[in-house]
Amino acid sequence: MSGAARLGMIAMALLPLQGCGSIGSGAGAVVGVAVGTASVNPVVGTAVGLGTKAAVDALVHYIARVQQEGQQDAIAEVAGRLPPGEAAEWHISHTLPFGDAHGTLRVAGMIPNPLADCREVVFTVVDGYRHADYVTTECSEPGSGSWNWAQAEPATERWGFLQ
Repeated sequence: MSGAARLGMIAMALLPLQGCGSIGSGAGAVVGVAVGTASVNPVVGTAVGLGTKAAVDALVHYIARVQQEGQQDAIAEVAGRLPPGEAAEWHISHTLPFGDAHGTLRVAGMIPNPLADCREVVFTVVDGYRHADYVTTECSEPGSGSWNWAQAEPATERWGFLQ
């Protein structure tokens, strides 16, 4: 077995140990080494590796955005049914076997607004071993009765690059 093939095997064995933020780099490296070795052309291997990294990173960001939107919708749905001052539990279970979360929320008060009914919501998020508290604003969609996330600020730290 050649040195490049051994390096590719080692990289593939270590791939599951990477965090989601670096999985694109790992996948790009493994595919790039494999293609470069098979084609005997490092330029082709580098190009395919970079393309693979970009595609995997885009997929990871898409999945994170879908999960983030699901959490925001779950919080808005529960808070939309509560009168001011009341508290309730919320939860979200995703199709993929990770990213599930739950917590509590309380409608802190109503916000006067001539365009839509809005309210301030204080909520907690527990996902895995992480527990955090946030405050947000949600508003009802006129005519539909559904409630939507109205503010990105409380989510910036939590979802980072997605905002």
